[in-house]
Amino acid sequence: MTRPLAILRAMSDDTAPPAERVQELRQRIHDANHAYFVEDAPTLTDAEYDALVRELRQLESEHPDLVTPDSPTQRVGAQPAGELRTLTHGVPMYSLDNAFEETDLDAFAERASRILGSDAPLAYHAELKIDGLSVNLRYENGTLVWAATRGNGREGEEITPNVLAIPGLPHSLEDAPTELEVRGEVYLPKAEFVRINEAREEAGEPPFRNPRNAAAGTVRQLDPEVARSRNLEAFFYGVGRTEGLPVSNQYDLLTWLAGHGFRVNETRARVTGMEEARTVIEDWTARRSDLPYDADGVVLKVDDFALQRELGETSRAPRWAIAWKFPAEEATTRLLDVTIQVGRTGKITPVAELEPRMLEGTEVARATLHNPGFIHDMDLRIGDAVVLHKSGGIIPEILRVLPEQRPEGAEAWVEPTHCPACESELVEDGANLRCVNPECPAQRLERIGHWGSRRALDIEGLGEKSVDQFLDAGLITSIPDLYDLDEERLAALEGWGATSARNLLAQLDAKRTPPLPRFLVALGLPQVGPATAEQLARRYRTLDALLDTTAEELAAIPDVGETTASLLVDALSRPAMQHTLEGLRERGVWPEALEDEGRSDALEGLTIVLTGALSQPRDVIKNALEMRGARVTGSVSKNTSLVVAGEDPGSKVDKATDLGIEVTGEEGLAEIVRERGADWPFEGSGEG
Repeated sequence: MTRPLAILRAMSDDTAPPAERVQELRQRIHDANHAYFVEDAPTLTDAEYDALVRELRQLESEHPDLVTPDSPTQRVGAQPAGELRTLTHGVPMYSLDNAFEETDLDAFAERASRILGSDAPLAYHAELKIDGLSVNLRYENGTLVWAATRGNGREGEEITPNVLAIPGLPHSLEDAPTELEVRGEVYLPKAEFVRINEAREEAGEPPFRNPRNAAAGTVRQLDPEVARSRNLEAFFYGVGRTEGLPVSNQYDLLTWLAGHGFRVNETRARVTGMEEARTVIEDWTARRSDLPYDADGVVLKVDDFALQRELGETSRAPRWAIAWKFPAEEATTRLLDVTIQVGRTGKITPVAELEPRMLEGTEVARATLHNPGFIHDMDLRIGDAVVLHKSGGIIPEILRVLPEQRPEGAEAWVEPTHCPACESELVEDGANLRCVNPECPAQRLERIGHWGSRRALDIEGLGEKSVDQFLDAGLITSIPDLYDLDEERLAALEGWGATSARNLLAQLDAKRTPPLPRFLVALGLPQVGPATAEQLARRYRTLDALLDTTAEELAAIPDVGETTASLLVDALSRPAMQHTLEGLRERGVWPEALEDEGRSDALEGLTIVLTGALSQPRDVIKNALEMRGARVTGSVSKNTSLVVAGEDPGSKVDKATDLGIEVTGEEGLAEIVRERGADWPFEGSGEG
């Protein structure tokens, strides 16, 4: 597990006097901390940052007179940004010292043994170090009162509205101490990271660089609706104080947390001594690329809380824990060419053609370049040496250029003016270039291939290679043509036969009336993935109802918003889409309507806001209202028809009163529902 110090040596300046070099290192680390913790826009890789910190610590150990209280080695993180309310943690949230080589682990164990005065091997608790955003949840008398980021370790930013919908985050606790702070890591799963970036690129927005950035940006959104539209997750791993808890070690603490509704990572282990710890670290390092989330190391904690208290903390880190950092998974290669990919919506994506390199267990020869601006901002030229990584552990991406290795005469990439597939003139669409020719053969191939993909209708045998073959043979020109294919002509194609032809036709026939959400995904509508498709299907129940809607109605649906609504209405009204839908309907290909499941329009036209503690979980009441035709929103405005208030309702009632909006309790709500001719399944406890 020993790691070379090439990065550290490459970044150091041996000629600078120690005091001058220390000052330079502190400034660079300060700037990097601000970019990482406050702006969510890292300027250094983890390896580069860690190298700077290690060099600074080394210099400070050699020159103790240069150590100052404001040195980054004596502090945690960065000051919180100013837009969100600042909260003070009851117990500081410490950072962790890092280990990069086996000698670092040995030094950690030896120091602990020396402080404890014992040579017996220590018992450690090993946990994956999730690459996300550290959060602190404060409970008082068993009720969650606020959530905050780590910030500078003493103070963080309040993010309560944005974390309430995260799974594995209980809003109330039983048998808990009067005051309890629970620490965890909020992260974005790799698959969700890919989905969000696809939507951002389609909308002409810059993609997130990695899941950690995306999670941090989401949690710190001032608009909770944005946070709710992204499927954040969290693991919880500790508390501020253990007093009042029936536990005496880290393992039992995680068991207690899990028993009280907190989501804990099951990839954890108890080990004795550093040799067992090394075995676990090596095993988890080998399996890190298979994880559905980003992990950047393994944390070792002395398991026993009494020993933790005896070991204590420094001003910035506990002496009873250390983080082994995984090696940076990057590869240096050379850019051979830039080619163009045309998507099913006409979006032009430049692609880097690279000298093949092994990265995280796979050979990588191509990488996305996102859009022309990405290339220009990097000053990327053909022949450049580049550093490659996998964004989110999935998508190969160029991280940075190495200009010092640029070959003489390297030429800049020339932005295309015409579509490589149909020669149509390209148009600018925000940060993207787009081919707007609906008959573009590349778009046609992508659209038809997407129709049968696993993500859409999942038609076995209808892969991109087959679609390309059908197009070349003149058997199809559009999606509806798939349902005109006949066995004889299919069987005559190279590589086909009667059996494979019959199988494909049977697959097509079986998917003539797919569920509405899958049908919407298959159409390739802008920014409509599976989650949004489910929302649309629940709201409209039939495709015909969706086709009759307006952008204003769509924008009112949670997780849709004005931008997606506008793009969706435009896409559905385009002549090419209308022609596709008419062709499908003529061939008996149309989605199943969702069953009403007791849906009615009794509350149609009412916009209702729920506030305070209600007799049922808020989502349950919200769903019941929406099933009866009401629109349920999270904030009071002049368009609100009714506010339903439970116990401790807060400021929404005051705002409703100021606006002259009716406020009622659950019994009053039940009466309104019944007066409108619908049933109401809950017996509320509020005043009518």
